[in-house]
Amino acid sequence: MKRDSTEFDGKTFDVIVVGGGIFGACIAWEAALRGLTVALIEKEDFGHATSASHFKVVHGGIRYLQHGDVARIRESSLERSAFLRIAPHLVYPLPFVIPTYGHGLKGREAMTIALKLYDALTFDRNRGIADPSRRVPAGRVLSRREALRLIPDLNPDGLTGAAIFHDGQMYNPPRLTLAFVQAAAARGALAANYVQMEGLIRERPAGRVVGVQALDRLSGRFLEIRGRVVVNATGPWARWLLGAEGRGTADLALRREPAFSRDAYFVVNRRLPLEQALSIQGQTRDPDALLSRGNRHLFLVPWRNHTLVGVWHTVFAGRPEDFTVTPAEIERWIDEVNRGWPGLDLKLEEVTLWNAGLTLFGENEAGATHLSYGKRSIVVDHQVEDGVDGLITVVGVRYTTGRGVAAEVGRLIARKLEKPAAAPPTESTPIHGGEFSHFAGLQDEIQHRVPALPPPIVRALAHNYGSVYGSVLALGEADPALLQPLPGSTTLKAEIVHAVRHEMALTLADVALRRTDLGTAGYPGAAALDSCAALIAQELGWSPERTAAEIAGVTAGYPAWQRPEVDRVSDPFPSNFTGID
Repeated sequence: MKRDSTEFDGKTFDVIVVGGGIFGACIAWEAALRGLTVALIEKEDFGHATSASHFKVVHGGIRYLQHGDVARIRESSLERSAFLRIAPHLVYPLPFVIPTYGHGLKGREAMTIALKLYDALTFDRNRGIADPSRRVPAGRVLSRREALRLIPDLNPDGLTGAAIFHDGQMYNPPRLTLAFVQAAAARGALAANYVQMEGLIRERPAGRVVGVQALDRLSGRFLEIRGRVVVNATGPWARWLLGAEGRGTADLALRREPAFSRDAYFVVNRRLPLEQALSIQGQTRDPDALLSRGNRHLFLVPWRNHTLVGVWHTVFAGRPEDFTVTPAEIERWIDEVNRGWPGLDLKLEEVTLWNAGLTLFGENEAGATHLSYGKRSIVVDHQVEDGVDGLITVVGVRYTTGRGVAAEVGRLIARKLEKPAAAPPTESTPIHGGEFSHFAGLQDEIQHRVPALPPPIVRALAHNYGSVYGSVLALGEADPALLQPLPGSTTLKAEIVHAVRHEMALTLADVALRRTDLGTAGYPGAAALDSCAALIAQELGWSPERTAAEIAGVTAGYPAWQRPEVDRVSDPFPSNFTGID
């Protein structure tokens, strides 16, 4: 996948997708599989914001039992199954444990009924999943003794047992988004990051949208990209793109103005002695639950050698890039977690970074924000709502629904282009790297090819690249020095070179935060960042000044206590790590 914005010149595409998060990436893939010509542009890097580093859960819909929303349960389960089929290297089942107390809605009896009902509603959850390690088991309920044996630190007062269900976990969300972009590119889509839409191209007098004006932020070159349908898939930026900053026009708007929640969590550099995610009681209630079990659950989720802790929600009405998380909030959240699990004794210094992003949470009506967690994605045909043909706007709810919403948008595009055809089987077609049957066998292949690689590096390669791992190892076989990991990491030097040459990585942040594991869980250390930056500089011809600026920019994204070799006067809670689901 090479970046060349001149490839947009002189062409008229069937579809132009603006926005390279998970929804834009899935729409580009859907359209390409339909045989349409596709252009995908993203003003930053692919999946740089909400899609980049969220809570890493592929939701199967169990939470919607409380809402009595069978449709959402079915949708979520089907989409989780699709991810497990088409991206088996990046998505896998993870058990979640919910302790039960007493004999009411929080008790074993209620949870037994809930799990049986959920399993019945998701009876087809493992259809077409060949690898047993990627299948979602049925839920089960533990006795009090079994629960304490599994998690000895549980509060024993009133404990009656625990419920266990499985959901999906993503190994590396940015690479999952990228895999959809790569899959679309393999089917002929032209994609470019760091290309910013500046305005819509309109026909006169009808006003039909026939393309976009854009700026290549790297070269400074202005582009006119022509297309028969433009899809605004910019998520929280969608309404700003339509009606603000001169990019939209007076006759275009979102009639159903979306309301967003700033959802946040943090990463802890301690792997709890658990193989399961653990639910603890938070301090806020779910206002829409028909059957409330009390305050909303918080989760401590094992991920690699770290623990993810969250999620906290708050209404946010400003510009998407302006939210932040304050030191006071982090400390308050730590106190809340420690109250929920007194034996945890979590310390501020264990927080390696925080992640946050904007999640569609409802709609603004008559000046008031109505929050209803888990609302459906918004898909707007502006021909219907504004009388302006050629434009579709998409605001997605959850990462999990990206493929399904893309299928809906694909059907709408096909009708507009008068190209009715059978929908492509995106729920079963492997995306980039997903063409293998068993994950354990994939690891064995890699180990056999390079016996000297340590198992943690083999496992990371299998997760991040799946069936296309050979393109990384080929670089190392041509230059054995590239088969060495960066200091203190499982990231090979070959991965850095591969990201620049074949994955459109253009900055140190692209590589360290979105193409590799290097900096996604916390500060990797000065030696690792320096080595990574030096490899990129050699590939892209950076000056020493540019290299130093790239290192400083990424380093500033971590809490000061995680980077003792730099000036601790800097902001201890930087705001350039975003993304949540």
